[in-house]
Parts: sequence; structure tokens; C-alpha cells
Amino acid sequence: MSAAPREPAITPELIREHGLSEEEYARCLEVLGRAPNYTELGIFSAMWSEHCSYKSSKVHLRTLPTTGARVVQGPGENAGVIDIGGDDVAVFKMESHNHPSFIEPVQGAATGVGGILRDIFTMGARPIASLNSLRFGQVDAPRMRYLIGGVVHGISSYGNSIGVPTVGGEVSFHPSYDGNILVNAFNLGVAKRDRIFLGKAEGPGNPIIYFGSRTGRDGIHGATMASDVFESDKEARRPTVQVGDPFTEKLLLEACLELMRTDFLVGIQDMGAAGLTCSTLEMAGRAGTGVVVDLAKVPRRETGMTPYEVMLSESQERMLMVVRRGHEDRAMEIIRKWDLEAEVIGEVTSDGYARILDAGVKVAEVPAAPLSDASPVYDRPRREPASFKQRRALDLRSVPVPNDLAGVLDRLIASPNLCSREWVYRQYDHTVRAGTVVRPGSDAAVVRLVSGGGTGEKALAMSTDCNPRFCQLDPYLGAAHAVAESARNVACSGARPLAATDCLNFGNPENPEILWQLARAVEGIGDACRRLGTPIVSGNVSLYNETDGRAINPTPTIGMVGLMDDDRLAVTSWFKQEGDLIVLLGHTREEIGGSEYLALIHGREEGAPPGLDLALEMAVQEVTLQAIAKGIVRSAHDCSEGGLGVALAECCIVGADALGLGAPPRGASVDLPGGVREDALLFGESASRILLTISEKDLPVFEAVARAGRAPVRVIGRVGRSARDEAGAALEIRSGGTRLLSRPVAALHGLWHSTFPSMMSMTSTTGQP
Repeated sequence: MSAAPREPAITPELIREHGLSEEEYARCLEVLGRAPNYTELGIFSAMWSEHCSYKSSKVHLRTLPTTGARVVQGPGENAGVIDIGGDDVAVFKMESHNHPSFIEPVQGAATGVGGILRDIFTMGARPIASLNSLRFGQVDAPRMRYLIGGVVHGISSYGNSIGVPTVGGEVSFHPSYDGNILVNAFNLGVAKRDRIFLGKAEGPGNPIIYFGSRTGRDGIHGATMASDVFESDKEARRPTVQVGDPFTEKLLLEACLELMRTDFLVGIQDMGAAGLTCSTLEMAGRAGTGVVVDLAKVPRRETGMTPYEVMLSESQERMLMVVRRGHEDRAMEIIRKWDLEAEVIGEVTSDGYARILDAGVKVAEVPAAPLSDASPVYDRPRREPASFKQRRALDLRSVPVPNDLAGVLDRLIASPNLCSREWVYRQYDHTVRAGTVVRPGSDAAVVRLVSGGGTGEKALAMSTDCNPRFCQLDPYLGAAHAVAESARNVACSGARPLAATDCLNFGNPENPEILWQLARAVEGIGDACRRLGTPIVSGNVSLYNETDGRAINPTPTIGMVGLMDDDRLAVTSWFKQEGDLIVLLGHTREEIGGSEYLALIHGREEGAPPGLDLALEMAVQEVTLQAIAKGIVRSAHDCSEGGLGVALAECCIVGADALGLGAPPRGASVDLPGGVREDALLFGESASRILLTISEKDLPVFEAVARAGRAPVRVIGRVGRSARDEAGAALEIRSGGTRLLSRPVAALHGLWHSTFPSMMSMTSTTGQP
């Protein structure tokens, strides 16, 4: 018999390779009362990594509002839970898989979907809807087309195979993501309030059961890789990316939900970041207990794995469960019925220690709580960038108003950030399970709670939003805008926003200017969520998103969830009926700072983002919701990127694509009030504005609702006649009777629809990995 491999000596170099600072290693010594062995060093490294411990962000996250009348479970568990009436709850969360997706886009994105699904069904909920928020660099940047195609394929292959619809999301492009793309995955599930399960290892003597896929060497050091910046070693990191199997995940999902219908399940947790290390220590830490685990009993798919490798493997589709003693056989029977591996690998203890054995020989012994919930917490230095005030200053006199405003609209509607995303979402199955009410293409996705249950059912709306350019110019205001826009999109669907999840994507927190961005963004999210009554119930922080010292734009993405009592009232964004009045809620101000127009047409990313009056925001959303509840709103669309001109164009052209029925595009005739310069009027991105269409006969009722809600309202035009010849439908915009632009809707549709496919079909030597 060959001797077991010798463990490396613990040297300063090895400690640095594990991402631990001198101070953190000193704390390891203090916690243990001795020097760690190699396996224990790996455990400390994973548990105290930024990805697992939130050590640079926890100080700031504690300031967020996380409680409310609807909140059943806030941050700290696998996902957040809110009450949606009756005995139903919604379970949701958003997670990042940025670093893995940049290294290996197909598997990185696929396992991001798999991980967020496990977070949801681990809580006892059946996943019913997925969203994603994707940020890419310039299309011609090295590997970028390869990354775009790989990420979309990874999301579609996993989500479509497991049978959970991908119903919406967002895609945007900016040079700051050339070296670090962002892949943020959101999932929502539903459960019964009395059947929520937590990740706790309670009850000394209760057995611990491993089940799911076998353990391999894929994903080792995934958590520490996600807590580091990139340099020139991206390819060398490929083995740290996990490999997913959606068909095994489907079996795992069904096995978990069946186990959760029993009376013997005590606690359950998926093996995500840091694998078996994180699940054992977190479950014990939350319960104030200990565990003893024998790694020789862990099912493996590779031979010769060391305890270090087994503990830190991030192989996918694996779960850890605690059941009441004496019920092991019943649990095993259910798991094996679903053709999954299962083994009792240990039991819960009472002394607070995690003891790791290998064939009965102790290979690690660490206290659970200090590693899981008493990790280092840093209040790192932060500093406002010297350029902050300068880049927010914008002299409008230095920005000439273009002579050809119709040409500007053409360029905006055909730009990568504003064009149709059909190329992306057509690869996703968004109707599986028959619960999707509003598909991709509108402001928010809507899914009814009873799949295939007909109409008149309770439904949930959801949206992900963030404008990273706003956040780069003003992190506080940009993050507050993300909350407001996400809530506004949900309100436009007819659902009342209830709660949110966040995914905070930033650069290196050891840079005081980056940490200042994070701190200010968290303040903005907190203030907006408190004012709008939408607490943060779950989330994720992804730091060190930078390559060779160049950080991404701060991207605090918000996922908002809202509730409607009757899915028949769901509203979409596009014009429906010839002759309908077009109504604008909110104010249009002379604000072009941070706009897509200023960046694309003038090549300038500067100026203060639009102001945000949260009282006005609440009023505009409330009026929209009340009008929809009265059944008088035919369409509702948020005005955001691209401003009012682009929003009107989208209302004319989006419906034909979203319906998939070849519906003719509808034109519109609009006369806008003056008082601001023409480019700001058309393409400025003033906040808290919603375009609605109503029948003329319903105008008095609508105006009464708006007056009662103290929301500014103005009729600005009519939906135009759609001619038999589609070229006859036009969008015409005037101001004070003067025509600003007139464009055939068919031409706008062609520009809007063709950009993404053309962009992805271009041959490029940079399109390969």
C-alpha cells in the first residue's frame, strides 16, 4: 500500500497563496491555539475569503433595511423569503458568477444558474422563474463575442434542461467590462410558509447525510479565485471553474422537495462556494453546534483525493442534510429513488467543533462558529476620488444640440445598449411550466403562482436593473436609481413592489476609492429601499472585479419582486390600440448627464445623473398601480436609458417581437411641452417617468386618480393608425407644434431588431478563447 502523500509545510509563501494576510494568519493561530495543518489552512482560507465571509462589505451591509411586515426570512440564509398572502411565500435571491464566467463562459454561467437554483430549493421552494443581468465589454474586445455566446449558451443549456423558465433580465456593454464580465443570476421560487427549511445542523447525535453528485477535483479554490483580481493568468485558473449537470440537478431538486414533505428533516444546505467546508461549518455555526464528518465516506468520482481536496472541492449538484436520528433509512430510500448517491458521513455534536476524519483518522479540527460567523470584518479606508466633483460638472453650452434628431434616434435605437435582446432571450425557454404571463421584452416579467391554473390567479412580477454609468458618476445616486427603476418596472406591470435582492459588483476593496464607491452605493440602496418600502432580503457581494488594476464600473444590481392579485390585470409596455391617448406621468427636466445619448453621440461620460425625488417616484408608481387596478391602462412603459424618444419608439415596435405573432407595429403622434432644450427633451433620462396609454373615455377617471395621488400628468399624443403597408406607420414627435422628428416605425424596427444578430455574426479573430 502506498503511503499517504505528505502535506506541504506551512510557510509564509503558502499562507499568501491561500489569500490570508499576516494579521489573518495570526488570528488563525489565536482561534486554534496552535498552527494549522495544510487541510485546516485550506478551510480558513475558504471560509475567510471575501466571497464567503464578506469581510470588506459586512460593515456596510449591516446598514441596509432588511425587515418589514412582509419579510419572513432576511439575509443570512440561502435566500430571502417574503409573505405573498394566504400561506404562500416567495423565496428569491441573486448571485454572481463573474470570475468563473470570464475564465470559462459556458460552465461559469451554467453553474451560476445551478447554484442560484439550489439556493432556492434548499429553502423548500420550487423554482418558478429565473432572470439574469449580464455586463459585457466592447464587442470587438479580445474574446468578447466568445464570452457573450458562451454565457448565453451556458444559461440556456442549464435553465432549459432543468425546466425552469428564464423570463427576463438585462444585457449591457461598456469598455470597463473588457477584462471582467459580470454574470448575475436571479431565481424565484414559491413555498408554503410553514415549510421553509434552514441550513442548521441541530440536534446532537442526528446524522449528517451527503447526497447528490460525487465529489471530484473541479472547482477547488473557487471561492478564493472569486476573491482575487485577474492578471495575466486567466487560463491557468480554468480548473477552478466548476462543471454542471442540469439533469442531476433536476433529480436533486425533486428529491429535496420530497424530503421536505416528511417530518424528519432537520436542516439542509447546498454545497456551493467552498463545498463541504462551507456547508458543514455554516450549518454548525448557525445552530451553535459541532459536527464530526468522515471524508472516507464521501462518494468520489476521482481516486487519490486528499482530505484537502475533498473539503475544498466545489463539484456541483451536492447537498448536505441533517435528519432526526433513526430516520436515515427513510431519507436514503427517497434519495435513491431519484437515482442519486447518498451516504451518512457524520453526525451533529454539541461541543462547537468541526472534526474532520479520514477513515477514522483526524485530519482537521476547527471551531465552527469563529470560521462561519466570526470571520475578520474590516472597516477599510475609503476616499472620494479626486475626479468625482470634476466629472459630475457638465456645462450644457459645451454640448451642441444635433441638427438631425431623427438620425440621433436611429443611432440610439440601433446601439448595443438599447437594441433588441431577442437574440439572447430566444435561446431561453421562457414558457416551460405554463406559468409565464409576461415574457421577455416588457418592463418586468410576470409569472402566475399556479402553473397552468388559468386566469385570475395571483402572480409575481420581477425585474433586474442597474445603470452602471450613473453609478460611476455618482455611486449613491446611481444605486438609488437602480432601486427606483427596478420598482418602477415592476409597477408598470401592475404589481406592487414588495422587496428586493441585490448583487453588488465592484473592484478591489483594498483601494480606498473603490470602497468609497461600495459604501456610497449601499447608502443609496438603503435610503431608496426605506423610502419605497422594499427591504433587501437577500443578496451577494462580488469584489475584486478588475484586471491589471482596471476596475469595472460600480454595478450594484437590484432584483425587485412585486405582487399582483389577479394576473388578468398584467400590463405590458407596447402600444395596443389605435386612437388611444398617450399619457406621461412625471417631469422632464434638462438633464443629459450620464445619459446614453451623451455617451454615444458626443463621446462624453460625464455630468451628474438625473435627480431622484423619491416622493415623486412613489406618487408616479402609486398612480400607475391604481389606474391598472381599475382596468383602464392598456400599456405602461418606464422611461429610462435613451429617454423619452427611445421609450416612445420602443412602445411602437416592441410588441410585434414580444408577442411573436407578427403583430403590426403601431405609430404615434406626439406633441411634447417645451421649456427644455430639444436633445434633453427627447433623450435626457429624467427619473420617475412612465408612459401609459388609455382609452379617451377613461381620461377623466385617470386624471382623478393622478390628482388624488399628486402625480404630474400630461396627455402628449395618440397612438397612430397602423396602415396595411407597415411603412405607413410612423413615430412623429413635435414640441409646441414644431416637428422634431418623424421616422417610419418599420425602419426603426429594422434598426432595433438587426443590431444584435449582426453584431454576433461578425467574424473576428478576437472572437476565440
